Order: sequence, then C-alpha cells, then structure tokens
Amino acid sequence: MNRAGAWLLIGLCLVLAGCGKSVRETRDGPPANDRTVDLTEPVPRAEPRASYGNHSPYEVFGQTYHVLPTASGYSETGYASWYGSKFHGRPTSSGEPYDMYRVSAAHRTLPLPTYARVTNLENGKTITVRINDRGPFHPDRIIDLSYAAALKLGVVESGTAQVRVETIDTGDEDTRVVSNNPHNLPVHLQVGAFRDRSRAEEIGDRLERARLGPVRVQRSGRGSSRVWRVRLGPIRDADRAREMFERIVELGLDRPVYVYNE
Repeated sequence: MNRAGAWLLIGLCLVLAGCGKSVRETRDGPPANDRTVDLTEPVPRAEPRASYGNHSPYEVFGQTYHVLPTASGYSETGYASWYGSKFHGRPTSSGEPYDMYRVSAAHRTLPLPTYARVTNLENGKTITVRINDRGPFHPDRIIDLSYAAALKLGVVESGTAQVRVETIDTGDEDTRVVSNNPHNLPVHLQVGAFRDRSRAEEIGDRLERARLGPVRVQRSGRGSSRVWRVRLGPIRDADRAREMFERIVELGLDRPVYVYNE
C-alpha cells in the first residue's frame, strides 16, 4: 500500500488531534505469523463519543479537517485502502490499541466511534465496521480498513477498492464526552488467543500469580479454527483497566486487546 511518508507530522498529530497512525520506519503489510484473524463483525450500539480523537479542527500534512457534528445520514462513495502490521498494537486516535486481526476502520471526519456499513462495489461484499481511528490521509481514499476488515471485504490483494460507506443509525446519538473513559466500560482485556490449550492455561496461571484476575480461558471456534482465548475482566473502572494493561506489558506478554460487547 502506498501510504504517505513524513510520519513525523503524524507524531505531532497524535499530540494535537489524537491521530492514531504514528511513526514507524518499517513497511506496512499483512501479518508475519499465522495468528488467527477474528472476522466477527461488531454489533452496532449507541456509544458515547471517545474522550480522544474528536478534536476539531485538526491538521495533517498541511490539510485541515473538521470532525462532523453527527454521523447520522452519512453516505459516500470512493476508494478504500487498508493498514496492517506497521500499526498493530499502537494507539488509535480514540486511544484504543489498533488490532489488525479484528474488524475496524479509520475515517478522517466521522465522530469516533461510528458504526458503518462498507460495500465493496467491485465484488458486492458488505461488512459492518466500527470506526475508531483517523485516516486515510491520502487524497483519493475515503476509508482505511483494518487487515481483518479488508480480508473479509476482499481488498487485501488489490490494496484498494471502490466502496460505498454508509453510517448505521444506533438510535439517539449520545455526544457526551465521558472523561477518563475511552474504553466504553465494562471491558475485557484479551491477553492472547492460542491454538494450544496448555499454552493458554500457562498464561492464565501467570496472570493469576500476578494477581491480575479474574482470568478466563475460553474456547472459541471449532476444528482447525479453534483457539483458546485468555481474558481478564469484566473491568468496570477505566483507571484499573489502564493499570492492568500496563502490568501485562511489564510481565513481558503481548499488548492486550480491549474486548467490548460482553
């Protein structure tokens, strides 16, 4: 994918506008391992606006953008691209870690978060995404898909595709900014998904010994797609969620993923 350079400006954008695509010198692309991709589509629901990423106006590469006051009734046709390993685990504009293995998307001006239906006009495939990031900052593209979303929509190989983006009405829009709560509590922290049950239980025991419970080791999927997920929670306090996130990283484990709707 041809994503614009000069990522130093994006680092500044993180400070000024909460832009999630931060500086890295590695090339972007698909995952380098065989970790299971979760193609589950998010279930649209009314959510408060994120504490981060809705600053307006904001500027990137000399271009000024204004966040829309509402997502209601938005519909646009243009080109979609996708982003992957270069940004995996780094903060999105809304403050949530970007997970290339889950369905999500980035948009320049829709409020965060927003649910939208994206239709690939080249193959007819449709997917529901939760927009929680800013981008793409390329003049001829209107939405950036996560790797998982691009995979399900059939955009990975081509890199871009013509799409239609339509926001999904989730009822009365709550535009309140909930201070100190960018993660729409309650939330679970997923520490990993493993094909080997013993490995999952080993990680679970390690978390228990570190007093980071309650820990759940759950089976998901069947046959060759079966994995064992290690999750903490539910967590109902934003400070506690951030503290646990940092403790997990200090233990030398992979950065956990925030899991909603549970």
